[in-house]
Amino acid sequence: MRAGHSQLRERLRALPPARRLLPALEGLPPTYLVGGAVRDLLRDQRAVDLDLAMEGDAVPVAQELARRLGGQAVRHERFGTATVVAGEMTLDLAQTRRERYERPGALPTVAPASLEADLARRDFAINAMAVALSGDAFGRLHDPLGGMEDLARGVVRVLHEQSFIDDPTRLLRAVRYETRLDFALDADTERLARAAARTGALATVSGARVRDELLDLLAEEEAARAVARLGALRLDRALDPALAADAELVASAELGAIETGADRALSGLAALLAPDPLALIPFLDRLALPAPRRSAVARAAGDAATIARRLRSRPARPSELHELLSGEPPEALALALALGAAPAPIMDWTVRLCHVRLAITGDDLVAAGFEPSPAFGRALEETLRRKLDGEVEDRAAELCAALEVLREGEA
Repeated sequence: MRAGHSQLRERLRALPPARRLLPALEGLPPTYLVGGAVRDLLRDQRAVDLDLAMEGDAVPVAQELARRLGGQAVRHERFGTATVVAGEMTLDLAQTRRERYERPGALPTVAPASLEADLARRDFAINAMAVALSGDAFGRLHDPLGGMEDLARGVVRVLHEQSFIDDPTRLLRAVRYETRLDFALDADTERLARAAARTGALATVSGARVRDELLDLLAEEEAARAVARLGALRLDRALDPALAADAELVASAELGAIETGADRALSGLAALLAPDPLALIPFLDRLALPAPRRSAVARAAGDAATIARRLRSRPARPSELHELLSGEPPEALALALALGAAPAPIMDWTVRLCHVRLAITGDDLVAAGFEPSPAFGRALEETLRRKLDGEVEDRAAELCAALEVLREGEA
């Protein structure tokens, strides 16, 4: 696990953006790679997010870096940070800082500080390391808080007793890192996590911040294991007293998402709500999901059991599948599979039947001499039912069927 100076330099140069980024940093203030990218670099894993820090104003550095890279810099006022986008490269730059929390769960108040102070404000020791990217110090590791030792031991450790109180979203992040890295909370960190869960720390943070962390957790490859850990730490009940994490159901729903093209994280969230969807509507509302995603989760949690029950009882005709599944989000189908729905009809609907459309429209009925009316909708719906069941095959047959229904309605 311990990477030497020369090995770190080699790994830095092997990063995909390095060929353009490293020369562009020459002559700029000393800049450091920080956070999870350093952790992944030390583990010889691909670094996804590149966060850069410097002891000074990051905004003018970002602007100059963007100019050199032929990209753009976007300033973020609250924390004095900036994002540089140059082609496929995205870099987040920040001035090293310390943080102070006015109250539990609040966003921090920040002030400029040294690199060591910046590392000390971070969530876990494994994320509190930095590597110099420029000058003679290129490749030098800064690890004042024992992050390398924790990587070697395979533990996730907070940096101070108030960590989960200051920022309760770290509770969900800790479980996510445990799962992703196959690590474990160290004993003191687990004690603090259980205490924070017990005393309602998660209630002090905004629902939107909880949402982001929870969906990140549910998007992990081993999300079911993370959900089981939430239950073991009583973090599910801390999120909402009616929430009882069912890791097996989440695992099955996320497998169903692969089959149906559903969003894995939203399917997992629906599975968390499914045991008591009505009681958990306030929790879903608190998460402040965008309306389409909220609707998908709510419908999935509320409808999947009915879908599963009806598809277990007897074979369904294609038109019956249309009646049952039309308008349902893919997440409802994924969760229905998890609840024991027969796979064949759901896959038939997903792959074939949901794409069936009529070749005729209301304009064709008008052209046949009928005045527009609500009966058009009923006629077209009945014609679609017959088409799904193989009773009509081509456009001419569709038109005959629709006209027949209209004439029967007039009789």
